[in-house]
Amino acid sequence: MKLHHIGINVSHLQKSIVFYKSQFGFEEESHFIFMEEEIVFLTLGDFRLELVSSNEKNQLNTHICFEVNNLTDVLAKSKTLRKMEGPYELDNGWQTVFYEGPNQEIVELLQVSSANSKLIR
Repeated sequence: MKLHHIGINVSHLQKSIVFYKSQFGFEEESHFIFMEEEIVFLTLGDFRLELVSSNEKNQLNTHICFEVNNLTDVLAKSKTLRKMEGPYELDNGWQTVFYEGPNQEIVELLQVSSANSKLIR
């Protein structure tokens, strides 16, 4: 398992993109819509930042995402974790699921490589 990205909800997506690019040198990796949310991934070397457009006022949600080799195996072993959402399969083939941590933080597990097995629901 390794860190894949840290995600933050932003109220002004375009301003946030410009800020992270101009102030820190991030580059845009991808830009897409998922479940009615506009999402942009920015990269700086090996570090990836996910910006999620949010229309909700005063909502500062963050999450940490760990990349796993086989999400199906992890799901089978994670029966005691409180699942919040998913698993989902994205258009780019990534598979993801969201859990709640002990302090209500969001922990995302993500498989970016294709797997031969289907996700456990």
